[in-house]
Amino acid sequence: MSDQIKKVSRAHTIYKTSDGTRVPGATTITGLLAKPFLITWANRLGLEGIDSTKYRDEAADIGTLAHAMIQSHLQGETFNTDAYSPLQVDLASNAILSYFEWEKQHKIEPVFCETPLVSDSRLYGGTVDCYCKLDGEHTLLDFKTGKAIYDEYFVQLAAYKELLIEHGHPVEKCRILRVGRDETEGFEERSVADTSKYFNVFQNLLGIYYIKKELKWS
Repeated sequence: MSDQIKKVSRAHTIYKTSDGTRVPGATTITGLLAKPFLITWANRLGLEGIDSTKYRDEAADIGTLAHAMIQSHLQGETFNTDAYSPLQVDLASNAILSYFEWEKQHKIEPVFCETPLVSDSRLYGGTVDCYCKLDGEHTLLDFKTGKAIYDEYFVQLAAYKELLIEHGHPVEKCRILRVGRDETEGFEERSVADTSKYFNVFQNLLGIYYIKKELKWS
């Protein structure tokens, strides 16, 4: 990756309940989990003389663009790449080839994509990547870009599932599709049937978030 890659920005979604109360997003809540793998990764890059912050930002840009291209495809839209460098578009396009190979093996009927939902009862929000009928089953799809599927992703997935159910959308299957940012990171699919324990983790994290807010902890 190089300085030829422009920064891709993704607007931060503000979540509010029906009475206008601002609430945290699911990613903010799962962000409270410790991530020891990031420490190991940053140390390894440091030993190789690589600035981990810059490396992470550039990799995240490619992941964000690849994610946006998949979303546009699912919504039947043509993604406008004029704002991005040829290198950035090329890297993101290569990254999503594995997704298209996966899609050829399934019948996918999107209901809605990239849709923010808010829980009035539990006081949190989240943006669902894709809610669809996949091979005839109501399915929550969550797209991740990177080299691994981490435990916290299932906690986030469980939170999205509960948002869908609260809004009257049945969920029969939950799947995470990991799209690597280059050939070395590959493609991975993971599904989970019972998300109850993951949602218990999320609810505990949500409780900690609101306690910290009451205590005015930063």
